[in-house]
Amino acid sequence: MHTGEAYHEVIQASRRDLLTRSRFQRLALSLLPPGGDVLDFGAGTGIDARTYAAHGHRTFVYEPAASMQEYLFVHCRDELEKNTIVAVDSPQSCKVTAVTANFAVLNHFADHAKLFADLAHIVADGGFVLASLLNPFYLGDARYGWWRGNVFKLLREGRYSIPSESNIHRFAPRILSRAAAPYFRLEQRSPGGFRMATQLYMFLLFRRI
Repeated sequence: MHTGEAYHEVIQASRRDLLTRSRFQRLALSLLPPGGDVLDFGAGTGIDARTYAAHGHRTFVYEPAASMQEYLFVHCRDELEKNTIVAVDSPQSCKVTAVTANFAVLNHFADHAKLFADLAHIVADGGFVLASLLNPFYLGDARYGWWRGNVFKLLREGRYSIPSESNIHRFAPRILSRAAAPYFRLEQRSPGGFRMATQLYMFLLFRRI
């Protein structure tokens, strides 16, 4: 298990992760209206939050893992002092234009129906939830026995989980779309087509109805 600081160093040293994060941040910033507030849900060490704040978006950060939160307070010290980043103990304590959840945060949930119902109370009408999830169709994982053992379950049921310490679940987009209704509609999935087989992460954009 990484400490917050160790995680921060590892993920910042990974070229693939840096490219994925850059794509996610660009998409989020292109969707946010000028000055729109955002909740970074599962903010980790605050890497995304600092970028949003630097672009003029007050950013609320929710991070339940103590080790991550501890380093977030170090990494985002200046922004926290200026209140351009605001730490919250519960997502329900803010009202925002958008919620972002990067790097598989939502893969830690077995069921998203309650989560989306809760987020509906904090996201303004017309706002959005943007999530980066592990792509269950990524063929790079086909070399692993756990992927091959679950591929038919994925196609049949749209979901599967692997018993492990991290308790990670994998979902087809339709499962998340069903959980988000009736509060959000799935507006965009990236990548599309055959590129779904080549990308470790998929980005799902849900629009508040």
